[in-house]
Amino acid sequence: MKEKRSPSQLEALWKEGDMANGRRVDAMVMIMRTNGCCWVKGGGCTMCGYREASLGGVTEEDLLSQLEQALSRYKGEPFVKIYTSGSFLDDNEVPPSVRAKIFEAFSGCDRILFESRPEFITPESLADVPKNVTVALGLESSDPEVLRTAVHKGFTPDDILRAGTLLKETGLGVRTYLLLKTPFMTEAMAIEDAVRSARFADPFSDEISVNPLNVQRGTYVERLWKRGDFRSPWIWSLIEVFRQLSGTVSARLMSSPSGGGASRGVHNCGSCDERALKAIEKFSYSQDIADLDVTCECQTRWRAYMESESVLGTPADLDRGLENDLALRM
Repeated sequence: MKEKRSPSQLEALWKEGDMANGRRVDAMVMIMRTNGCCWVKGGGCTMCGYREASLGGVTEEDLLSQLEQALSRYKGEPFVKIYTSGSFLDDNEVPPSVRAKIFEAFSGCDRILFESRPEFITPESLADVPKNVTVALGLESSDPEVLRTAVHKGFTPDDILRAGTLLKETGLGVRTYLLLKTPFMTEAMAIEDAVRSARFADPFSDEISVNPLNVQRGTYVERLWKRGDFRSPWIWSLIEVFRQLSGTVSARLMSSPSGGGASRGVHNCGSCDERALKAIEKFSYSQDIADLDVTCECQTRWRAYMESESVLGTPADLDRGLENDLALRM
C-alpha cells in the first residue's frame, strides 16, 4: 500500500556541493510538496517524473511548515536551492506571501536558486525577488520542434530568451538547463543539439547545466526505454559536448547527472563510469578541459555505436536489440 504523503512535510532535503561567488561551497537542497506544475494539466513533459512531488490542496500553512522543517536542518550553508514540482514563481504553487517568508529566512545566503517556467517571469513577479537569487530555466533544447514534439515543453526557445534576458536586466542570475538526448535522437544528434542549444543560451546564462536524460518512472520516456526504443546517453557523449563548448562560451559549464552509471541514467560500459563521472564533476568546478582526460576501451565501442545509429537511422537501444537477437538465436 502506498504511503500517504503529508502536505506539511518536505518531499526531500539533502546537502551537496556547488558554486557561489566563484568558490565551491556547501549547498542545502530542499524539494517542496506543492499543488503541482501547471503544465501537467496540459500533458506535462515527456521525461518528467516530478509530478510525484505534487499534491492537491496544499495550503499556505503547509508550505510554511515545510519551511520550518528546512530551517531546522539549515546549518548556515551559503547556497540554498528550493525546488518544487513546477515553478516557484507560480502563485498556485508558492503564494507571494510564502515566497516573501522564504526570501526573508535565507536573506543571509550568498545565493538562492529556484526554477520557473518562462510564463511566470515578468517584471511584476520579479519586483520583490532579492538580488542573491539565481533562476533556473529549463530550456532543454533551442530547437522549437524538439521542444514541441520530443519534450512537449509547452513553450518555445524564444520564450526562454525573453525570460532570460529579463532576468539579466533585472540583475538576477540565470542557470539554464539543457537536456542531453531527448526522445527520438541518436547520440550524434544529441551532441549536436546540446552544443547548439548551449550557444543559444550563453548570452543570457551565467551557468549552463547539461543534464543527460534520466529515465524516470511513469513517464513517456520510460515506455520508450522499456520497449528498447531509447537508450540513455553515453558519458562519452556528455564529455564530447563539453569538449566542443569549452572556451567558446562565457557561461560556466556544468553537469550533475541523476542516475549516472545506471541503465536508466547516463552510462558507459560500467567499468569506467565512476571515473568518467568524477572527471565531469571536477570539470564542472574547474572548467579545465584537461580534467576530462579520461579514457577506456569502450570509447571505441561508443564511436562504433554512433556510426551504427547513423547507418541504421534509428535511436533505438542497439545494444539491447543485439542482446535480444542473440537470445532468440540461442
